[in-house]
Amino acid sequence: MDVRAQARDADRILTQKTASRVPPGVGKALSVVEEAAQSTKLWCGAAAVMAAAGGRRGRAAAVAGLTAMTLAQLVSNGVCKQLADRRRPPEQWFPHDEVEDRPDSSSFPSGHTAAAVAFTAAVASVRPPAGAACAVPAVMVAVERVQSGAHYPSDVAAGAVIGCASAWLTRRIPHLLLRRRL
Repeated sequence: MDVRAQARDADRILTQKTASRVPPGVGKALSVVEEAAQSTKLWCGAAAVMAAAGGRRGRAAAVAGLTAMTLAQLVSNGVCKQLADRRRPPEQWFPHDEVEDRPDSSSFPSGHTAAAVAFTAAVASVRPPAGAACAVPAVMVAVERVQSGAHYPSDVAAGAVIGCASAWLTRRIPHLLLRRRL
């Protein structure tokens, strides 16, 4: 079996296990957090709280988080989804009716996960306690995207990589630009 077939099988197995093993109450909690994360509302709200109550470091963390999140959204939704036309996981893999409420866009990568991870990682690099607090809903968003049938695990993993890279770039670009000017 080639690597692509193995990856497809792993995606199918992980997707089906995630969808069938998340208890209904946990699934509802995941859906609530994902709804809050729609259109980046959750992350913008967290940034507003950090900026208002966190002093100078809170404002810096909010700016870093929003910048990384914006970059991740541009890369995942503006570039990658346009290049990769991947169908969503088949509806018959899911023992619940949440699959009826899925986007029509490409499944690859998960833009929700990219935004959540980018925001969280960038915030954590400036204000670790705030980053740790953001990590819980970020993980919930990632799990919900697979559990609900919106994404394959590999879509979520790719979104997480984009998020991490966006956070890293957000922190490094000012230093690289400054070094270049000198």
